[in-house]
Amino acid sequence: MAERMHGHRPPPTDTEIHSADWDGRELDREVHRRVLFADVDMTEATDRGSVFDECVFRDVRFNVSVHEDARFASCTFVRCSFFDATFRGCKLTGSMFDDCSYGLLKVEGGDWSFAGLAGADLRGSSFREVRLREADLTGARLEGASLLRCDLSGALVHSADLTRCDLRGSDLDGLDLLTAKIGGAVVDVQQATVVAATLGLDVR
Repeated sequence: MAERMHGHRPPPTDTEIHSADWDGRELDREVHRRVLFADVDMTEATDRGSVFDECVFRDVRFNVSVHEDARFASCTFVRCSFFDATFRGCKLTGSMFDDCSYGLLKVEGGDWSFAGLAGADLRGSSFREVRLREADLTGARLEGASLLRCDLSGALVHSADLTRCDLRGSDLDGLDLLTAKIGGAVVDVQQATVVAATLGLDVR
């Protein structure tokens, strides 16, 4: 299993839920702490304000699920699928993703700071007004994705592919764009100045 940033490993879990069918289930402000969810089907589940603290999700299917104002703090996701899943106003601070699939993932608002998404294939995903401060996007594939009006300050983008990624309105300060692929990325005028300065150009 991949480690979190700075080498911290996830805490141990205390209880386990195996092979449960939560397909279409409505979760309303449920609280789960240090729970291992293994091979759980959460397809089309609706989650409003639930709390998952330091939980581990292994082979869990979040496909077409909707999560609003939920918290997944310092959670670990291993081989999970997020096809067409939606997260609105959710907090995933410090959560780590390992070998997951994300086709058409939609994230609207919320805080994903310090999230570990190294190597994630996020092509076609959409992030709008999301806090991604110091998130680990090392080697992530973001071709054709949208990162609109996001706070990316301090995020790690070494070897990330931002080809044709829509970055308009996002905070690019502190990003080492020299280590990422940015051909065809869409930026606004103000961002173009930041990028030019990063590349060592003298904008007048």
